Amino acid sequence: QTQGTIFPAPNFNPIMDAQLLGGALQGISVEKDVLIDILTQRCNSQRLMIAQAYTDMYGRDLITDLKENLSHHFKEVMVGLMYPPASYDAHELWHALKGVDTEEKCLIDILASRSNMEIFQMKEAYLMQYNSDLPQDIDSETSGHFRDTLLNLAQGTRMEGYADPSTAAQDAMILWEACQQKTGEHKNMLQMILCNKSYQQLWMVFQEFQNISGQDIVDAINECYDGYFQELLVAIVLCVRDKPSYFAYRLYSAIHDFGFHNKTVIRILIARSEIDLMNIRQRYKERYGKSLFHDIKHYASGHYESALLAICAGDAEDY
Repeated sequence: QTQGTIFPAPNFNPIMDAQLLGGALQGISVEKDVLIDILTQRCNSQRLMIAQAYTDMYGRDLITDLKENLSHHFKEVMVGLMYPPASYDAHELWHALKGVDTEEKCLIDILASRSNMEIFQMKEAYLMQYNSDLPQDIDSETSGHFRDTLLNLAQGTRMEGYADPSTAAQDAMILWEACQQKTGEHKNMLQMILCNKSYQQLWMVFQEFQNISGQDIVDAINECYDGYFQELLVAIVLCVRDKPSYFAYRLYSAIHDFGFHNKTVIRILIARSEIDLMNIRQRYKERYGKSLFHDIKHYASGHYESALLAICAGDAEDY
Protein backbone atom coordinates (compact mmCIF):
# COMPACT_ATOMS: atom_id res chain seq x y z
CA GLN A 1 0.00 0.00 0.00
CA THR A 2 1.83 3.13 -1.19
CA GLN A 3 0.82 6.37 0.38
CA GLY A 4 1.64 10.03 -0.08
CA THR A 5 1.67 12.84 2.47
CA ILE A 6 -0.50 15.33 0.57
CA PHE A 7 -4.19 14.63 -0.03
CA PRO A 8 -7.08 16.58 -1.53
CA ALA A 9 -8.20 19.22 0.99
CA PRO A 10 -11.80 18.81 2.19
CA ASN A 11 -14.20 21.76 1.73
CA PHE A 12 -11.92 23.06 -1.00
CA ASN A 13 -12.63 26.56 -2.32
CA PRO A 14 -10.22 27.61 -5.10
CA ILE A 15 -11.60 31.16 -5.28
CA MET A 16 -11.04 31.79 -1.61
CA ASP A 17 -7.54 30.26 -1.81
CA ALA A 18 -6.70 32.42 -4.84
CA GLN A 19 -7.87 35.50 -2.94
CA LEU A 20 -5.72 34.62 0.08
CA LEU A 21 -2.69 34.00 -2.15
CA GLY A 22 -3.28 37.31 -3.93
CA GLY A 23 -3.35 39.09 -0.59
CA ALA A 24 -0.23 37.27 0.60
CA LEU A 25 1.71 38.18 -2.55
CA GLN A 26 0.50 41.78 -2.95
CA GLY A 27 1.48 43.16 0.44
CA ILE A 28 4.61 45.12 1.28
CA SER A 29 6.22 41.93 2.53
CA VAL A 30 5.10 38.53 1.28
CA GLU A 31 3.12 36.49 3.82
CA LYS A 32 5.05 33.28 3.36
CA ASP A 33 3.14 31.38 6.04
CA VAL A 34 -0.07 31.85 4.04
CA LEU A 35 1.63 30.46 0.93
CA ILE A 36 2.84 27.42 2.88
CA ASP A 37 -0.55 26.83 4.52
CA ILE A 38 -2.34 26.80 1.19
CA LEU A 39 0.09 25.32 -1.34
CA THR A 40 1.39 22.44 0.79
CA GLN A 41 -2.09 21.48 2.03
CA ARG A 42 -3.83 21.09 -1.35
CA CYS A 43 -3.23 18.28 -3.80
CA ASN A 44 -1.76 19.04 -7.22
CA SER A 45 -5.08 19.10 -9.10
CA GLN A 46 -6.47 21.53 -6.50
CA ARG A 47 -3.39 23.77 -6.84
CA LEU A 48 -3.98 23.90 -10.60
CA MET A 49 -7.59 25.01 -9.97
CA ILE A 50 -6.31 27.71 -7.61
CA ALA A 51 -3.90 28.92 -10.31
CA GLN A 52 -6.80 29.16 -12.77
CA ALA A 53 -8.95 31.06 -10.25
CA TYR A 54 -5.97 33.35 -9.57
CA THR A 55 -5.61 34.20 -13.26
CA ASP A 56 -9.35 34.82 -13.59
CA MET A 57 -9.26 37.11 -10.57
CA TYR A 58 -6.06 39.09 -11.10
CA GLY A 59 -5.31 38.61 -14.78
CA ARG A 60 -1.87 37.33 -13.85
CA ASP A 61 -0.07 34.01 -13.74
CA LEU A 62 0.44 32.57 -10.25
CA ILE A 63 3.76 30.88 -11.10
CA THR A 64 5.12 34.17 -12.46
CA ASP A 65 4.01 36.02 -9.33
CA LEU A 66 5.61 33.41 -7.08
CA LYS A 67 8.85 33.63 -9.06
CA GLU A 68 8.88 37.43 -8.87
CA ASN A 69 8.08 37.72 -5.17
CA LEU A 70 10.07 34.86 -3.69
CA SER A 71 13.72 33.88 -3.70
CA HIS A 72 16.18 31.04 -3.21
CA HIS A 73 15.09 27.55 -2.21
CA PHE A 74 11.75 28.66 -0.79
CA LYS A 75 10.85 29.92 -4.25
CA GLU A 76 11.89 26.58 -5.80
CA VAL A 77 9.55 24.71 -3.45
CA MET A 78 6.53 26.97 -3.97
CA VAL A 79 6.98 27.12 -7.75
CA GLY A 80 7.68 23.37 -7.97
CA LEU A 81 4.39 22.59 -6.25
CA MET A 82 2.51 24.45 -9.01
CA TYR A 83 3.57 22.15 -11.87
CA PRO A 84 1.54 19.06 -12.79
CA PRO A 85 3.70 15.94 -12.11
CA ALA A 86 4.71 15.32 -15.74
CA SER A 87 5.54 19.01 -16.23
CA TYR A 88 7.59 19.02 -13.06
CA ASP A 89 9.61 16.00 -14.25
CA ALA A 90 10.10 17.73 -17.61
CA HIS A 91 11.17 20.93 -15.88
CA GLU A 92 13.73 19.09 -13.74
CA LEU A 93 15.09 17.09 -16.69
CA TRP A 94 15.42 20.20 -18.84
CA HIS A 95 17.46 21.99 -16.17
CA ALA A 96 19.52 18.86 -15.53
CA LEU A 97 20.37 18.57 -19.23
CA LYS A 98 20.66 22.22 -20.20
CA GLY A 99 22.31 23.69 -17.10
CA VAL A 100 26.01 24.60 -16.98
CA ASP A 101 26.84 21.04 -15.97
CA THR A 102 24.69 18.03 -16.77
CA GLU A 103 23.12 16.80 -13.51
CA GLU A 104 23.41 13.07 -14.01
CA LYS A 105 21.92 12.16 -10.64
CA CYS A 106 18.69 13.98 -11.49
CA LEU A 107 18.44 12.08 -14.80
CA ILE A 108 19.01 8.82 -12.91
CA ASP A 109 16.41 9.56 -10.21
CA ILE A 110 13.68 10.38 -12.68
CA LEU A 111 14.26 7.95 -15.55
CA ALA A 112 15.09 4.92 -13.38
CA SER A 113 11.91 5.25 -11.32
CA ARG A 114 9.05 6.27 -13.61
CA SER A 115 6.46 4.00 -15.21
CA ASN A 116 5.89 3.83 -18.98
CA MET A 117 2.89 6.13 -18.65
CA GLU A 118 4.82 8.66 -16.56
CA ILE A 119 7.66 8.63 -19.11
CA PHE A 120 5.24 9.12 -22.01
CA GLN A 121 3.56 12.08 -20.26
CA MET A 122 6.89 13.60 -19.26
CA LYS A 123 8.15 13.47 -22.87
CA GLU A 124 4.94 15.16 -24.05
CA ALA A 125 5.30 17.86 -21.39
CA TYR A 126 8.98 18.33 -22.28
CA LEU A 127 8.09 18.89 -25.93
CA MET A 128 5.27 21.31 -25.05
CA GLN A 129 7.27 23.33 -22.51
CA TYR A 130 10.65 23.52 -24.24
CA ASN A 131 9.84 22.72 -27.86
CA SER A 132 12.55 20.11 -27.61
CA ASP A 133 12.76 16.32 -27.84
CA LEU A 134 13.83 14.64 -24.59
CA PRO A 135 15.62 11.64 -26.19
CA GLN A 136 17.49 13.98 -28.55
CA ASP A 137 18.61 16.14 -25.64
CA ILE A 138 19.73 13.08 -23.66
CA ASP A 139 21.62 11.92 -26.75
CA SER A 140 23.48 15.21 -27.11
CA GLU A 141 24.19 15.90 -23.42
CA THR A 142 25.31 12.46 -22.18
CA SER A 143 27.60 9.77 -23.54
CA GLY A 144 28.60 6.11 -23.63
CA HIS A 145 26.63 3.27 -22.06
CA PHE A 146 25.15 5.71 -19.57
CA ARG A 147 23.52 7.53 -22.48
CA ASP A 148 22.36 4.28 -24.14
CA THR A 149 20.69 3.15 -20.91
CA LEU A 150 18.97 6.51 -20.36
CA LEU A 151 17.72 6.45 -23.94
CA ASN A 152 16.37 2.95 -23.46
CA LEU A 153 14.53 4.02 -20.31
CA ALA A 154 13.23 7.14 -22.07
CA GLN A 155 11.48 4.93 -24.64
CA GLY A 156 9.12 3.77 -21.89
CA THR A 157 8.89 0.27 -23.34
CA ARG A 158 9.21 -1.79 -20.15
CA MET A 159 6.92 -4.81 -20.14
CA GLU A 160 4.25 -4.47 -17.50
CA GLY A 161 2.86 -7.21 -15.29
CA TYR A 162 4.29 -10.00 -17.41
CA ALA A 163 6.59 -12.62 -15.94
CA ASP A 164 7.99 -15.84 -17.40
CA PRO A 165 9.74 -18.00 -14.78
CA SER A 166 11.20 -20.25 -17.50
CA THR A 167 13.43 -17.44 -18.85
CA ALA A 168 14.46 -15.95 -15.48
CA ALA A 169 17.54 -18.20 -15.11
CA GLN A 170 18.55 -17.48 -18.70
CA ASP A 171 18.33 -13.70 -18.11
CA ALA A 172 20.27 -14.10 -14.87
CA MET A 173 23.04 -15.96 -16.75
CA ILE A 174 23.27 -13.12 -19.26
CA LEU A 175 23.55 -10.58 -16.43
CA TRP A 176 26.19 -12.67 -14.72
CA GLU A 177 28.22 -12.98 -17.92
CA ALA A 178 27.88 -9.25 -18.48
CA CYS A 179 29.41 -8.65 -15.06
CA GLN A 180 32.29 -11.02 -15.90
CA GLN A 181 33.04 -9.99 -19.49
CA LYS A 182 32.25 -6.26 -19.49
CA THR A 183 32.45 -5.92 -23.29
CA GLY A 184 30.30 -3.34 -25.08
CA GLU A 185 28.00 -6.10 -26.25
CA HIS A 186 27.59 -7.43 -22.71
CA LYS A 187 26.84 -3.95 -21.39
CA ASN A 188 24.12 -3.65 -24.03
CA MET A 189 22.57 -6.96 -23.01
CA LEU A 190 22.70 -5.92 -19.36
CA GLN A 191 20.89 -2.64 -19.90
CA MET A 192 18.39 -4.21 -22.32
CA ILE A 193 17.27 -6.65 -19.63
CA LEU A 194 17.17 -4.06 -16.84
CA CYS A 195 15.30 -1.47 -18.94
CA ASN A 196 12.77 -3.67 -20.72
CA LYS A 197 11.78 -6.62 -18.54
CA SER A 198 8.84 -6.22 -16.18
CA TYR A 199 9.44 -5.60 -12.47
CA GLN A 200 7.88 -8.99 -11.74
CA GLN A 201 10.29 -10.69 -14.14
CA LEU A 202 13.30 -8.86 -12.73
CA TRP A 203 12.42 -9.94 -9.19
CA MET A 204 12.85 -13.55 -10.33
CA VAL A 205 15.94 -12.74 -12.39
CA PHE A 206 17.67 -11.16 -9.36
CA GLN A 207 16.82 -14.23 -7.27
CA GLU A 208 18.27 -16.52 -9.94
CA PHE A 209 21.33 -14.27 -10.20
CA GLN A 210 21.93 -14.79 -6.48
CA ASN A 211 21.61 -18.56 -6.96
CA ILE A 212 24.01 -18.67 -9.90
CA SER A 213 26.68 -16.28 -8.63
CA GLY A 214 26.27 -16.45 -4.86
CA GLN A 215 26.24 -12.66 -5.00
CA ASP A 216 23.64 -9.93 -4.84
CA ILE A 217 23.17 -8.21 -8.20
CA VAL A 218 23.88 -4.77 -6.71
CA ASP A 219 27.22 -5.94 -5.30
CA ALA A 220 28.10 -7.51 -8.64
CA ILE A 221 27.29 -4.32 -10.56
CA ASN A 222 29.27 -2.21 -8.09
CA GLU A 223 32.28 -4.51 -8.46
CA CYS A 224 32.22 -4.66 -12.24
CA TYR A 225 31.24 -1.19 -13.37
CA ASP A 226 31.85 2.38 -12.37
CA GLY A 227 30.73 5.95 -12.99
CA TYR A 228 27.21 7.04 -13.83
CA PHE A 229 26.53 3.86 -15.82
CA GLN A 230 27.01 1.85 -12.62
CA GLU A 231 24.89 4.32 -10.58
CA LEU A 232 22.07 4.11 -13.10
CA LEU A 233 22.06 0.30 -13.19
CA VAL A 234 21.99 0.14 -9.39
CA ALA A 235 19.17 2.71 -9.29
CA ILE A 236 17.08 0.56 -11.64
CA VAL A 237 17.65 -2.53 -9.48
CA LEU A 238 16.79 -0.64 -6.28
CA CYS A 239 13.62 0.81 -7.85
CA VAL A 240 12.53 -2.65 -8.99
CA ARG A 241 12.98 -3.93 -5.44
CA ASP A 242 11.40 -1.05 -3.55
CA LYS A 243 11.02 2.51 -4.78
CA PRO A 244 10.40 4.04 -1.33
CA SER A 245 13.69 2.52 -0.11
CA TYR A 246 15.50 3.90 -3.14
CA PHE A 247 14.21 7.43 -2.51
CA ALA A 248 14.93 7.16 1.22
CA TYR A 249 18.52 6.30 0.32
CA ARG A 250 18.72 9.19 -2.18
CA LEU A 251 17.33 11.65 0.37
CA TYR A 252 19.73 10.44 3.03
CA SER A 253 22.74 10.83 0.75
CA ALA A 254 21.48 14.23 -0.48
CA ILE A 255 21.15 15.43 3.12
CA HIS A 256 24.30 13.88 4.57
CA ASP A 257 26.85 13.29 1.81
CA PHE A 258 26.59 16.62 0.04
CA GLY A 259 25.94 19.00 2.93
CA PHE A 260 22.20 19.14 2.11
CA HIS A 261 21.83 19.03 -1.66
CA ASN A 262 18.74 21.26 -1.84
CA LYS A 263 17.69 20.51 -5.42
CA THR A 264 17.56 16.76 -4.77
CA VAL A 265 15.65 17.09 -1.51
CA ILE A 266 13.11 19.49 -3.06
CA ARG A 267 12.65 17.37 -6.19
CA ILE A 268 12.05 14.09 -4.35
CA LEU A 269 9.70 15.58 -1.75
CA ILE A 270 7.56 17.31 -4.38
CA ALA A 271 7.59 14.49 -6.94
CA ARG A 272 6.71 11.78 -4.41
CA SER A 273 4.37 13.82 -2.17
CA GLU A 274 1.18 12.29 -3.58
CA ILE A 275 2.63 8.88 -4.43
CA ASP A 276 4.72 7.28 -1.69
CA LEU A 277 6.32 9.93 0.50
CA MET A 278 4.75 8.41 3.60
CA ASN A 279 6.42 5.08 2.74
CA ILE A 280 9.70 6.86 2.01
CA ARG A 281 9.53 8.45 5.47
CA GLN A 282 8.97 5.04 7.07
CA ARG A 283 11.91 3.45 5.21
CA TYR A 284 14.11 6.42 6.11
CA LYS A 285 13.40 6.04 9.80
CA GLU A 286 13.81 2.24 9.73
CA ARG A 287 17.07 2.38 7.82
CA TYR A 288 18.82 5.42 9.28
CA GLY A 289 17.43 5.63 12.81
CA LYS A 290 16.56 9.31 12.54
CA SER A 291 13.38 10.55 10.90
CA LEU A 292 13.39 12.53 7.66
CA PHE A 293 11.56 15.24 9.61
CA HIS A 294 14.40 15.41 12.15
CA ASP A 295 17.11 15.62 9.47
CA ILE A 296 15.36 18.35 7.47
CA LYS A 297 14.84 20.32 10.67
CA HIS A 298 18.51 19.94 11.48
CA TYR A 299 19.79 21.19 8.12
CA ALA A 300 17.21 23.60 6.68
CA SER A 301 15.92 26.82 8.22
CA GLY A 302 13.29 29.54 8.02
CA HIS A 303 10.28 29.36 5.74
CA TYR A 304 12.18 26.96 3.49
CA GLU A 305 12.38 24.50 6.38
CA SER A 306 8.68 25.04 7.21
CA ALA A 307 7.68 24.35 3.61
CA LEU A 308 9.72 21.13 3.39
CA LEU A 309 8.39 19.93 6.74
CA ALA A 310 4.81 20.67 5.67
CA ILE A 311 5.28 18.50 2.54
CA CYS A 312 7.05 15.83 4.56
CA ALA A 313 4.11 15.99 7.01
CA GLY A 314 6.01 14.78 10.02
CA ASP A 315 4.48 13.63 13.27
CA ALA A 316 5.19 15.17 16.65
CA GLU A 317 7.33 12.19 17.63
CA ASP A 318 9.50 12.79 14.57
CA TYR A 319 11.14 15.82 16.13
